[in-house]
Amino acid sequence: MHGYTGLTERNGVTTVRAGVRVDEGRFECERGQSVHVRRPRPVLPREKRLRMTATPAALPTLLVLDADPLPRLGKLTGRVRVEHADASTLADQLPSADVLLVWDFTSHAVRSAWPGEGPRPRWVHTASAGVDHLMCPELAESDTVVTNARGVFDQPIAEYVAALVLAMAKDLPRTLELQRERTWRHREAQRVAGTRACVVGSGPIGRAIVRTLKALGVTTALVGRTPRTGIHGPGELDRLMARADWVIAAAPLTDDTRGMFDARRFGCMQPSARFINVGRGQLVVEDALAEALTKRWIAGAALDVFEAEPLTPESPLWQVPGLIVSPRT
Repeated sequence: MHGYTGLTERNGVTTVRAGVRVDEGRFECERGQSVHVRRPRPVLPREKRLRMTATPAALPTLLVLDADPLPRLGKLTGRVRVEHADASTLADQLPSADVLLVWDFTSHAVRSAWPGEGPRPRWVHTASAGVDHLMCPELAESDTVVTNARGVFDQPIAEYVAALVLAMAKDLPRTLELQRERTWRHREAQRVAGTRACVVGSGPIGRAIVRTLKALGVTTALVGRTPRTGIHGPGELDRLMARADWVIAAAPLTDDTRGMFDARRFGCMQPSARFINVGRGQLVVEDALAEALTKRWIAGAALDVFEAEPLTPESPLWQVPGLIVSPRT
């Protein structure tokens, strides 16, 4: 090019302005006009074209420790390769997995399978708030990232606790029994507003339970590991349980909380009080609770978690009077 008064180039397109003669394209520009000359793309040798062709990266492998119902993973289609395992196959499949999703959060299979030979997933996620069912020394000491579903279940569990409180206060289990018997019988029901609740466990779930019960007019006291503003310490638990209409366990499992609700603690409760556990099954001495209900030391209870899960058909807990049994609702 020559004789130009202005020229710019962008994205492979040359723009020439007034007074420019473009010899290669045989274009002449009049003053005040502009012309665009698009340069042809160079033809690369075949070898170079092959080198520039992107090779698709291998998809990461997501291994799912299954439970019924299966997780919905449709949004991951084309992004990961999904494989499924159960307790019997987990150890053999771990070495080929990049990520492990512990969907069966009642299983202890990870704890037993992890110490085996071969590489291990770089990320383990459990579909539960607690991780005690999968942690072992080998996993804790490894570089694998372990995550949980903290915060996902706070409000749903709080709503379920509120449902249990209302169900027991209004004696809904007996209402359903009378319906099945086709028996018409008037009964008195307890008013929930104005009652007292002692919530043990000051984590996100415990705080959500407090907020939800307050909306029903329940006076609440929250007990945590360390006393601070708005939270009572463990030393006040017996006194608060003795005054409560509802004692709700939502604490994590530690050496201090294991078996904390025993015969002595149930003996502290009022005969009209009720007990609910949505924390960990090992918080409760189940035989002591069954005795307290059978001897009517307390008016009722609901267990959503158990020391051994799933609860077998032979378990005596199914037949304990005044006990509502549910499988981690």
